[in-house]
Amino acid sequence: MALAGVVLLSILAGMVVNYAADVLPRRSGGKPVCMFCGQPMPWGAYFRWWQPCPHCGRRRWRHGVVLALMAAVGAWLWLSPLKWGFWPVWGLTVYALAVIVMDVEHRLILHSVSGFGALLGLVLGVWRHGWLPTLWGGLFGAGVMLALFFLGNGYVLWKARRAGEPPPEEPALGFGDVTLMGVLGLLLGWPGAAAGLALAILLGGAFSILFLLYGLVRWRRLVMDAYLPYGPFLMLGTLLAILMAK
Repeated sequence: MALAGVVLLSILAGMVVNYAADVLPRRSGGKPVCMFCGQPMPWGAYFRWWQPCPHCGRRRWRHGVVLALMAAVGAWLWLSPLKWGFWPVWGLTVYALAVIVMDVEHRLILHSVSGFGALLGLVLGVWRHGWLPTLWGGLFGAGVMLALFFLGNGYVLWKARRAGEPPPEEPALGFGDVTLMGVLGLLLGWPGAAAGLALAILLGGAFSILFLLYGLVRWRRLVMDAYLPYGPFLMLGTLLAILMAK
């Protein structure tokens, strides 16, 4: 396949990512909806993302960003030497982008998305690592994130009770992150799952520091209670581990 074909296919994949991110969290029955107001839209108007929504009047620039990003990443992957090969990494990139968009916008990692990822991770994991390393990677990823889930949310509840405040609306760590890391553990196998999780923690920590600095400059205070979705860091850490594979 020529580079132009890869770019075109990547743009089509970006359209699928946008559609999934708009439709799946709202359970719209497959009908295209506006990403802002959730109102149904005709197919033609839905794909003309640069025009205002006929209901709320807002332009869906995220659609254009996703399409451009997929085109650029698809071309870069096609031109890069990849240990895992082009198509597996390209497919994982499409999946990762869908997870990232949904988690950032809706604070959700859907069971259906995790289930599809588990199947994908199992197939690719066994292909790359064999059965035992794949299963151990999945157990490690889910187990570590489950421990962090209980520790993090337990600490947040303890802190709220100590201060005499109601429990926070957003959990410190969602259970979707536990299932997602189990999926990514299958994909990376053992000990790759440990490397992927370490990279995710480093990325999350670096972003948190930048966010704190931004809050200090923007609002003249440290913003310590903001909720940051962790799914994007898990996905990016996994992709980095795959791209760095030797």
